[in-house]
Amino acid sequence: MNNTLKIAIGADHAGFDYKEAIAKCLNTDSLKDFGTYSSASADYPDFAHPVASAVENGEFDYGILVCGSANGVAITANKHQGIRAAICWNEELASLARKHNNANIVCIPARFISIEEAENIVKTFLSTEFEGGRHANRVNKIAC
Repeated sequence: MNNTLKIAIGADHAGFDYKEAIAKCLNTDSLKDFGTYSSASADYPDFAHPVASAVENGEFDYGILVCGSANGVAITANKHQGIRAAICWNEELASLARKHNNANIVCIPARFISIEEAENIVKTFLSTEFEGGRHANRVNKIAC
């Protein structure tokens, strides 16, 4: 992983332990934690919107969001223009999300994978380049 990447991370209560483990695993000073800061019940949009906004406005290169299923954070993040948030439950999906979709936020389903799998997914996501070409043509058609 490129240690100069600026990464935003956030999670709700279901993803809190995963967020903490991922942040520790990445071991970079270029990571900003947008919360939650405990396993107490929390609403996923309260963390997904700030992460998506930070990526949307260019303050951060990529985002990482974690909730129980990853659906809530993905739906919320994808409301932002220029955000391509992808739900990834294995490394192949993370790679394809970057290569083919130029995804800029990875969404992790904490209730369905192990912490080790989540860490590997994030590492794959952050180290995979967008292929461009015919994929760029498709990605450019996403915005309304």
